[in-house]
Amino acid sequence: MKFPVDASKVDVIKAFKLLGFVLVREGNHIIMERINPDGTKTPLVLPNHRTIKSSTLRFILTQSGIERNEFLDAYSKI
Repeated sequence: MKFPVDASKVDVIKAFKLLGFVLVREGNHIIMERINPDGTKTPLVLPNHRTIKSSTLRFILTQSGIERNEFLDAYSKI
C-alpha cells in the first residue's frame, strides 16, 4: 500500500487505535498514548486538522517508534 498523502484525521486516529493507542485528550492537538508490555507509555501527538500531511505523519511515526509498514497495515484495515 502507498503511504497516504493527505490522510483523513478520523482514519489516522482509527489506525492508531488499531495499534493500541487510546485518545487522551483533544484540543489544538490530539493526544494519544499506548501502554507498552513493560509498563512504559508511548505518547503520540497529532495536529487537530481535517487532513494530516504525509510528511507530518512520517514524523509522528518516527517520534513514536512505529514502523511505517506497521502503520500502513493498520491503515489498510480501515
